[in-house]
Amino acid sequence: MQFRNKAVVLMFGAMPVLALAASSGPHWGYEGHEGPANWGTMHKDYASCGLGHKQSPINITETKKEKLPAIEFNYQPSALKIVNNGHTVQVNYADGSSIKIGKDSYKLLQFHVHTPSEEQVKGKNYDMVAHFVHKNDAGQLAVVGVLFEKGKDNAALAPVVARLPKTAGPEQAVAGVSIDAAKLLPATRGYYTFEGSLTTPPCSEGVRWMVLKTPVQASAAQLDAIKAIVHHNARPVQALHGRVVKESL
Repeated sequence: MQFRNKAVVLMFGAMPVLALAASSGPHWGYEGHEGPANWGTMHKDYASCGLGHKQSPINITETKKEKLPAIEFNYQPSALKIVNNGHTVQVNYADGSSIKIGKDSYKLLQFHVHTPSEEQVKGKNYDMVAHFVHKNDAGQLAVVGVLFEKGKDNAALAPVVARLPKTAGPEQAVAGVSIDAAKLLPATRGYYTFEGSLTTPPCSEGVRWMVLKTPVQASAAQLDAIKAIVHHNARPVQALHGRVVKESL
């Protein structure tokens, strides 16, 4: 999960504000000495990557089934603003879209992709995951993960695939083109939920995670086009350290 140059408030326990990605931080990546195994020792601000006990992503195996509140999606179409930030392709979303879980409301900020999926379900990685990043008025983050598998062409994803920035650079606003995040969601929206973190440095904890159980499809050509840009940008799964993964009925 990418969330650069923002701030997050811890959702569980004490609630200090954490700087998420100082521009002066060291360069990190997914291979070699810049890879995930070394993130925690690259910089003091990245210490949680190595020392945290509520890190993401995870392998979802054992779950506790509960009557969880439905995720109410209130997503509206948005003008397409897309950026290759050097780690992923991200779509920045206009104001006006949100989710509600019980009494908790969060505004949609952006979504971005990882290939393969960072999350595993019973040891399986999917071809891709899209992370929909939300924030509430208190600065707390909630992320919805949508798993993608190879299959039919995905019409909702097509505007993004057609305009993938080949190199890292500033945000590109695409005149006259919109994206509808609601159409990227599966029809069935049961989910797994757990306490976690950002999946990229500084790996700040206190993130509310919800991974939708039903995957959606994208064509091999669409997935290959995205992989050609982001390559392998999935952090390995992290230890649970006693966390319970809840599953909606």
